[in-house]
Amino acid sequence: MLDDMRVLRDAVRDYRLAAAAAGLDWPDQPESPAGQPPEQVRRIFGVEHIAEQLTWLQAQRWPDHQLLPNVGWRMPWPEGGEALDYLGLSIGTPFPWRQQLPLFFFDALLYTFVLAGDHEGEIWRYEISPDAWDSVRAATSLATLFDQWTRGIAAGVVVYDEHSKWLLVDDLGSAPGLDPLAFPIAPVEETLLRARQRECGVNMAIVEDGFEYTEELSDAIDAAKASLGGA
Repeated sequence: MLDDMRVLRDAVRDYRLAAAAAGLDWPDQPESPAGQPPEQVRRIFGVEHIAEQLTWLQAQRWPDHQLLPNVGWRMPWPEGGEALDYLGLSIGTPFPWRQQLPLFFFDALLYTFVLAGDHEGEIWRYEISPDAWDSVRAATSLATLFDQWTRGIAAGVVVYDEHSKWLLVDDLGSAPGLDPLAFPIAPVEETLLRARQRECGVNMAIVEDGFEYTEELSDAIDAAKASLGGA
């Protein structure tokens, strides 16, 4: 879903404050207006508009280092069709594979922002593995995701590592009430994963036969990139 902008601003602010209090180097910056996405973004992902929630987040001037749990970082606006290659693990999603933007990159996971349709504003996660077809929703919205991370810091399961200068996810089992799928850890417990996939509309038949559909998706990505030309 698309957050109320006030709710999103508060959630991102609260996460920054919690991360900085934990030790992360993240000084306050004046808020930047949302503005407009680069023109090619709509063409790359085959959508008519880009939500304000996403353009606002991308406009914020964050320090140029990993600010998210488990060495995560916000990806910049894509410049060309090669951005679609990131979507090669989008198997069985309940929305068109192309209508999502790679947003957060972690050590072994990619989080995307759904750009259109009934699932617009949701955050989906994909494990970066050649034989893991674990398409699943990480959070119903950006604000929900940042709120989970803030609560993780407060609960002591997202901790600042003095040596690496990163926020790292520790034992989520010690903090009941948090959603493990919101946190960039992999693999996750299979019973939880499959239940969430069914809940959020993943086509489980496709997941069970991932190899065949991975090849089909790869062909679709190549065709979409070719149609974009130099975009």
